[in-house]
Amino acid sequence: MATFKDFRNSVKPNWCPGCGDFSVQAAMQRAAANVGLEPEQLAVISGIGCSGRISGYINAYGYHGIHGRALPIAQGVKMANRELTVIASGGDGDGFAIGMGHTVHAIRRNIDMTYIVMDNQIYGLTKGQTSPRSEAGFKTKSTPAGSIESALSVMELALTAGATFVAQSFSSDLKGLTSLIEQGIQHKGFSLINVFSPCVTFNKINTYDWFKEHITDLSAIEGYDPSNRMLAMQTLMEHKGLVTGLIYQDKNKPSYEEMVKGFKPEGLANQSLELSEEDFTKLVNEFM
Repeated sequence: MATFKDFRNSVKPNWCPGCGDFSVQAAMQRAAANVGLEPEQLAVISGIGCSGRISGYINAYGYHGIHGRALPIAQGVKMANRELTVIASGGDGDGFAIGMGHTVHAIRRNIDMTYIVMDNQIYGLTKGQTSPRSEAGFKTKSTPAGSIESALSVMELALTAGATFVAQSFSSDLKGLTSLIEQGIQHKGFSLINVFSPCVTFNKINTYDWFKEHITDLSAIEGYDPSNRMLAMQTLMEHKGLVTGLIYQDKNKPSYEEMVKGFKPEGLANQSLELSEEDFTKLVNEFM
């Protein structure tokens, strides 16, 4: 059985020292081992940005896509080989700006995969501009007088789009984040996990200390029920989205693959793609 060390490779991450993405990578590797995967059973698809590099730092199938397009690639991988465990990953700019259209439709489609967003409320790779997650008044190189736009409430948006698994974590909570990724992998449907992952170089507001002061762990809220969608929405609004833990899960809605008629359980990679003469003739006759 594989251990988290088996999901390591020889490529050294070039993230800034202290970046929250290091913990996300470690949590992904630990979660993959904990649910019993082997490296060849996992595919990690990433977008562009600091977080997009993560697919090259994990010993598994990896694909470094283009900006905002990790999800359509990942969904294609899953549909082509549903036997693979597929994890898409990227930053808040990648997933909630240029890729937001893909994010919303992936949520409502409910393909059996996991999407992990490293949310640092800033564009780090391009040296510090506002992202869709930056709060109003946030001063950056692109908004020296302070942003006049409000931050996107992504967890609330996911609930309204019909998400069946919504969770949020903090990169300094390695144990909690690992557990959520395990649950996301095991969930039969689309799992969205947003991770507060501080950018230590360009975001001097949303720091580790800031998050520790402002976030609320859902396990500390008496009577919280992650199967109650309305309660999840109410709790998010009351805490301005700054909660961690399993926010909502619907275990009853079937995944996209389960609803596609005739979709074989074997991945295309393990199916014979040869056409018999009889099948070929039948197909040709349909167009005659």
